[in-house]
Amino acid sequence: MPLTSGKRAFLEVLKQEGVEYLFGNPGTTELPLMDGLAEEPAVTYVLALQEAAVVAMADGYAQASGKLGVVSVHVAPGLGNALGMLYDAQKAGAPLLVTAGQHDQTFNVTEPILWADLPPIARPFVKWSAEVRRLEDLPRLVHRAAKTALAPPTGPVFLSLPADVLQSEGVIELGAPTRVAPRIRGDRAAVEAAAERLARAERPVILAGDSVAQSDALAELVAVAEALGAPVYAEGVANTACFPASHPLFRGAFARLAPAVRQILSEADVLFSVGGDLLTLSLPSDVDPMPAGVEVIHLDTDPWELGKNYATAVAILGDPKATLPDLLAALDARMTPARRRLARARLEATRAAKARQVEELRARARAEEPRTPITPLSAMSALADALPPEAAVVDESISSGGGLRMLLRSDDSRSFFGLRGGGIGWGLPAAVGVKLALPHRPVVAVVGDGSAMYTCQALWTAARYCLGVAFVILNNASYRILKQRIHAMKGFAAQADRYIAMDLDDPRVDFVRLAESLGVRAERVEKTADVGPALGRALAAAGPTLLDLALDRSFKPA
Repeated sequence: MPLTSGKRAFLEVLKQEGVEYLFGNPGTTELPLMDGLAEEPAVTYVLALQEAAVVAMADGYAQASGKLGVVSVHVAPGLGNALGMLYDAQKAGAPLLVTAGQHDQTFNVTEPILWADLPPIARPFVKWSAEVRRLEDLPRLVHRAAKTALAPPTGPVFLSLPADVLQSEGVIELGAPTRVAPRIRGDRAAVEAAAERLARAERPVILAGDSVAQSDALAELVAVAEALGAPVYAEGVANTACFPASHPLFRGAFARLAPAVRQILSEADVLFSVGGDLLTLSLPSDVDPMPAGVEVIHLDTDPWELGKNYATAVAILGDPKATLPDLLAALDARMTPARRRLARARLEATRAAKARQVEELRARARAEEPRTPITPLSAMSALADALPPEAAVVDESISSGGGLRMLLRSDDSRSFFGLRGGGIGWGLPAAVGVKLALPHRPVVAVVGDGSAMYTCQALWTAARYCLGVAFVILNNASYRILKQRIHAMKGFAAQADRYIAMDLDDPRVDFVRLAESLGVRAERVEKTADVGPALGRALAAAGPTLLDLALDRSFKPA
């Protein structure tokens, strides 16, 4: 075998693993890699201007494509900048290989500038973290990283790449990829036990989680839900279209507040969670979200989630795509004529309730349409109406997105991507990655103004690669969610109507000029009636467009 350099071997192994894009922001310790890329046309380097944007782009790409997203950041400060978005990627289960350049190992004992022990920094946010110490180990560790990131439950991994390993040459074996087959079928006895409980349930409720979309099991979950006539809710911090939004059984997403969750579950006798999160909440409460007497059945790809917070009557470790057909067959065998009639009655009752809910939302939106500034609900309604059916929506609307999930036609597993971890700044760069993964679909990012300012550098990357993304900024010139939360505390801020460090109006950010300075076409939208036409122009443009929606700044309950 001929001599091979570390940088050449690294890129060859990435190609073996099916990698098309390397998302990064280079520094001196990445120069060996950048030199290798100069003679490797098969891997496209996607340049972002800050490491948080780098990771979120790769996260969006990995979620939308199902492929390995690969990241290159610069030593300790670069990895530090990346950690907020790496947290989001971890919570979303995005299969990422995050790498950081490291100084030459012969130099590190002196603790040079920018040096740190990198694997422990990344370890809390990844499935596996290591440093490559020898050229001979490089292919094995990269293959191990890719296998681990893509194995269920998927998630990010980290490798530190010292410069001397990438620069060195030797005769090495490149190895080959390994994939862990994801279609794990749940234990047969557990499936039968779950079917028995569900068949006799009088008020079943289904909680759909991200693993439904990740395993492309929407059709399978629809079949189970229809057999039961059970209403389906998305998990409270869902970042996927885990159930068709237009289906009459879909009732929207769980709230992230305990009283609201308990109100829904108080009407249930059995909760069937399919990859759902039980239960991530935003604030503490004296109210327990899980009422006494509700039986929990939980199917998940991650054993850690099963029974984590609440006792589970039946816990099934399995892939939804592989396991739900077995459950449906077991259910069908147990559905007596009386139970089928009850299921049909539940379906019709839920259909009617959903229709009333959507019509109430639309009626409120119509009533608010003439108002200026634009109200959040009228903006969501106008966007939902203007979106083409094949659109993919990237949602970081935070406090302004109420009603969006119910009004959107997000019916397939690649039609919706939301902020999972809660670390803001994800939406703009994630949309760049989603567009690279889904180049033939219209991509629309709906992002709050506060979130947008964390990673506005992503606009430059969208312009550089001429990516046709419509970035919709919900601009209320404030951190509205914080005002809502501190107002609910009923403390001094609420009494004095004084909210410290929550307004973004002195000076006010000019998103149109900001976007144009980064190469992105932009326009200001001040009336609800203009939202649809502006979105149409944005989606028809050859490159990216930013729409700055002037939103009502009010935040107090009416």
